[in-house]
Amino acid sequence: MKKLFKFIGILLLLLVIALGIYYFVNHEPLPKGEKGKEADALAIRMLNALNNDAFLQSETLEWSFRGKHFYKWHKQENIVEVSWDKNKVILHTSKPSESKIFIDNEKVENQELLKKASDFFNNDSFWLVAPYKIFDAGTERRIVKYNDKDALLITYTSGGSTPGDSYLWILNENYFPTSFKMWTSIIPMGGVSATWSEWKNTSAGIKLPTKHELSLFGMKLNLGDVKAYNTKADQLASKILKAIHHEAYRKTRYLEWSFGGRRHFKWDKEKNIAEVTWDTIRVNLHTRNRENSAVYFHNKKQEIADSSLVKKAWDIFNNDSFWLVAPHKLFENGIIRSIQKVDTQEALLVKYTTGGTTPGDSYLWVLDTNYVPNSFKMFVPSMKLNGISATWEDWKLTESGTLLPTNHAFSSGNKLSMGDVKAYK
Repeated sequence: MKKLFKFIGILLLLLVIALGIYYFVNHEPLPKGEKGKEADALAIRMLNALNNDAFLQSETLEWSFRGKHFYKWHKQENIVEVSWDKNKVILHTSKPSESKIFIDNEKVENQELLKKASDFFNNDSFWLVAPYKIFDAGTERRIVKYNDKDALLITYTSGGSTPGDSYLWILNENYFPTSFKMWTSIIPMGGVSATWSEWKNTSAGIKLPTKHELSLFGMKLNLGDVKAYNTKADQLASKILKAIHHEAYRKTRYLEWSFGGRRHFKWDKEKNIAEVTWDTIRVNLHTRNRENSAVYFHNKKQEIADSSLVKKAWDIFNNDSFWLVAPHKLFENGIIRSIQKVDTQEALLVKYTTGGTTPGDSYLWVLDTNYVPNSFKMFVPSMKLNGISATWEDWKLTESGTLLPTNHAFSSGNKLSMGDVKAYK
């Protein structure tokens, strides 16, 4: 028996020595950095790379943590459903006293479970959305040189379950976070790293990680089937489509209109061909295969279509058709929908992430009592438009049964006529 105890003692000693060596070799001291404008500017670049505006407006996030804790976070209401084992807590993060606790679907009073749900959420949500929280109250930002590149050191001085922790965010050339190093009270060794690389595009327009791998013994953290979506915004967009008879628009084949009397259009939606006419030029624009387009001068076809005129027709069509049918395109690919308040009323914010001539533009649709758009505010960085208003008025019930606008007015006093708008089958 004495030999067994001696053997166990030797094993424990060797283990302690091994852990000590591992700690000595891998421990990193907390780096020093500079607070101030440069650190904040780097943090803002990181948030822009993440599309932080969409995160702020996102409604619901779902994920799990290592297959043990499960979450449905109603972010705008500050309510999160936390489930594990036989327990479920409806956690009101801003008003914990209003939280509800269930065991086997039976409501109970249990402050210990409430505290546990709060701690779970603080830890597990951090592994989902930490990059978006770098300007939270109680955070300090410092810029640090890491491998000759700027990195962002975030220290949480208050809040959460473990105030005092620090994280060094490593960014790629586009300021997108790829990993961080940790100095936390939970892990005594400083500088343990974790990957932030397997990101998922969500319907709410934000990227979220699905798993992480830590440098500490190759530990892996799986976040399950990660989701982020904006149900209320989608419902509002659907009401708009119903109000403007979108189903009839889908079945419409031909659209005709003009743009301020300067340009004229006849669009065959079924064949994806638009006749674009200005001055003495007409381009039969193939919107899906521009190389098949034809160019006419005084109705005489060019043997070889001038590519610059085809490109000009393409840009004109993208711009001018937008002023006719933009409300009918709320669910196209590359569009993020969210809700904002305008004078206490819900308005639909639409951001175009791809497609068109200027991806990145946003439009805040203001609606009448029947959900028909009567104006929008434009946010177009390329044109330095930041909330400029334009009306959508004189909606016309067309032959095909859809509604289309015929006039617009701008805050500058200028007006834009769409001419004799037609839509038919």
